[in-house]
Amino acid sequence: MNEKKARIAVLVSGEGTNLQAILDEAAKGAIPHGEVTLVISDRAGAYALERARKAGIPAMEINKKACGGQTAFEEKLTAALEENRTDVIVLAGFLSILTENFTKRYARRILNVHPSLIPSFCGAGFYGLKVHEAALARGVKVTGATVHFVNEIPDGGEIIAQKAVEILEGDTPEILQRRVMEQAEWIILPRSVEKVCAEIKAKEE
Repeated sequence: MNEKKARIAVLVSGEGTNLQAILDEAAKGAIPHGEVTLVISDRAGAYALERARKAGIPAMEINKKACGGQTAFEEKLTAALEENRTDVIVLAGFLSILTENFTKRYARRILNVHPSLIPSFCGAGFYGLKVHEAALARGVKVTGATVHFVNEIPDGGEIIAQKAVEILEGDTPEILQRRVMEQAEWIILPRSVEKVCAEIKAKEE
């Protein structure tokens, strides 16, 4: 592992498409100041773990139910992150809510990607297809994605980057979800990861 790079842990719950976008951009040299060194899933059998293993990255599962509650879950999560000497945490489709206790420990070091232009269609209960369903139901003409720092308020942290995506006639939530991923999430998430990693490394010099 390269100690000149910030150590990134990616937290996932499902397919891991945003994880893949980070890995692909890193492979192209687009994240020179960071390196993914750990992937953690809160769900058993998440395909994201397979993506990590294929890329030769240590991967593990930490299940809240198996831990017996939020406090034990966050303690186990913190222990794994500390052992990994994690500098930056990326929530890439991670569905577990993290408490202020956890987010304060890693202030301005946790990033999340949300599939709308915050403050629209965000906060508790807005995740996955629900976000796109809400955007279509409201009749908005433009949506997009936002990368933000994570604090104790769901989708409430400081915005790092946003990218707009046009809504087209005939869009279904599934079609729109895919377009937002391809045209926004997979572009601004790796760029934001690099930006935060570069800032962290600059402070160390």
